[in-house]
Amino acid sequence: MVHVKRTRQLSPISQVLIALGSGIAAFLLFFMALNLGISLFFMGRIMPGVTMNGIPLSGMTVEDAAAVIATSYRFPETGNILLVDGQNSWPVKPVQLGFYLDPLASANSAYDAGRRGGLMQVLLQRVNVFKQSVQVQPSFIFDQKSSVNALNALAVQINQPVREANISIEGTQVLVQSGQSGRVLDVPATLAAITAQIQTMQDGVVPLVVRQSDPVILSAEAQGELARAALSEPLTLTLPADASGQSASIQIQPSDLAPLLTFARVDNGSGSQYQIAVSLPLMAGWLNSMRENLEASPENARFMFNDDTRQLEVKKPAVIGRTLDVDPSILAINQALQNGQHAAALSFTFTNPPVTDQMTGAELGITELVMEYSTFFAGSSPDRVQNIKTASEKFYGLLVPPGETLSMSDVLGDISLDNGYAEALIILGDQTIKGVGGGVCQVSTTLFRTALYAGFPIIERHPHAYRVGYYEQINSSGTHDPDLAGMDATVFVPLVDFKFKNDTPYWLLMETYVSTSNHSLTWKFYSTKDGREVSINSTGPTNIVKPPDPVYRENPELPQGTKKQVDWAVEGADVTVTRTVTRNGEVLYNDNFFTQYEPWGDVWEYGPGTEIPTPTPAP
Repeated sequence: MVHVKRTRQLSPISQVLIALGSGIAAFLLFFMALNLGISLFFMGRIMPGVTMNGIPLSGMTVEDAAAVIATSYRFPETGNILLVDGQNSWPVKPVQLGFYLDPLASANSAYDAGRRGGLMQVLLQRVNVFKQSVQVQPSFIFDQKSSVNALNALAVQINQPVREANISIEGTQVLVQSGQSGRVLDVPATLAAITAQIQTMQDGVVPLVVRQSDPVILSAEAQGELARAALSEPLTLTLPADASGQSASIQIQPSDLAPLLTFARVDNGSGSQYQIAVSLPLMAGWLNSMRENLEASPENARFMFNDDTRQLEVKKPAVIGRTLDVDPSILAINQALQNGQHAAALSFTFTNPPVTDQMTGAELGITELVMEYSTFFAGSSPDRVQNIKTASEKFYGLLVPPGETLSMSDVLGDISLDNGYAEALIILGDQTIKGVGGGVCQVSTTLFRTALYAGFPIIERHPHAYRVGYYEQINSSGTHDPDLAGMDATVFVPLVDFKFKNDTPYWLLMETYVSTSNHSLTWKFYSTKDGREVSINSTGPTNIVKPPDPVYRENPELPQGTKKQVDWAVEGADVTVTRTVTRNGEVLYNDNFFTQYEPWGDVWEYGPGTEIPTPTPAP
């Protein structure tokens, strides 16, 4: 059997495709052969058509190309970069900023042209090579550390700290220093700007990136002017007017005000500024130190009782008490300073005394004379009389409230030359000496006897160490009555006091009168009688003790041959005074006042070198 093999006939399209594929394969084989030939021909040399910034490098070895690039490309050394900050500028070369050309790396980049990438990429590159259209960029080394160092060096000139405006006082001179904005070179941001400029390979201007921060307070000149005005004259602090309508004031001199000033930082809504003020603790301390001059304790009005009209007449107006309010006063001072004023009103809290000028005798229960008593001081020196007047005036018109105890020491206060007292004889210890206030005991003795006979409780009373002749006088001639012994009272402020109590429901008004012609001190009590009656009995001097021998003391201030008696002998004795106070037959008080007087001898003083008698021994 014969088999016949049939051949399949290809279609025309298939035949075309087969032919086209065969052509492409042939072309590729040819191109690959050509590429291989080119690679072999340019082995170790730069492909044709490769340039670097216009410099032809075709056919050169890497080493030859590197040498050409190194000598032909000088931008790092010759380029100009101008760093600018406002009106200031600094020209630098790229190389100074760490920008260097790398010839070998640049030559390697040129050598790689037409040789990098996949097959198709290489083929396309080589097509461009043969078209002489390959431009290769040079390679550079950018040492940013050098740029940072250069910028840090510039920062020394550019950077400046923020400085707040300052205001201070030296003596009375006001010193003002304007503030300063802070400036800091932003190195990273500036470095980025420099890098962008250098990469263009062209000269250029690079503005430095400087960060600025402003002070909270840029200027203090306005407050400085206020401070200068405040210290140009004294600051006057005004006090409220007194009862007579007279106002008073105190002044702070500029030299004293200056240390008290301060400048506080405040926010006025649109920003902060300094504000002149006084230092709160310092000004409070200054005001507190002045309280004695600024404040006043409330004092009752002082009256005299008109025996004809039986009405009270104001002797001395009441004193309205005032207490300094420190914080509001400082606020007023600060407002004055901030307004450019030189006066401020101090702030006070006011307190009325219990008895004001308008009160009547009927309201107070002062309707009649309830007791009057006089003592005599014939033979007193002018200094002693002055002290009697000064001390007794303290009590004229004084009111003692119902149920209150009067202390003579509180009323007398400081017994000193500054307060109108003189030096006169006083008893101190075991001797009579000159001292400020001698004679005040005439006042305490008179008050003691007036309170004693008026029937008021005696709270505290101290007798003298020995019998004083003044307190036993019964008339202006100086006649003595021994029965008055034991009815004296001494005061020595503030250690020894005399006190009595107004135990009635009525106010007690006291009046004192000194007569230099009659040598007398008269004390009057005005109130309302409550029916009490007083009975006083005295034992008189008992247990009499004779005076000791005279004492002679040398006084270097006396001339030779001079003797002067300064103390007089008096017998010692015991005296008991009894008082009984009754009302409607009921005994209110039954008092015993016992006094033991020491015997007292004559005392003589003599000048140096004076003969003195020798005491004769007692038999």
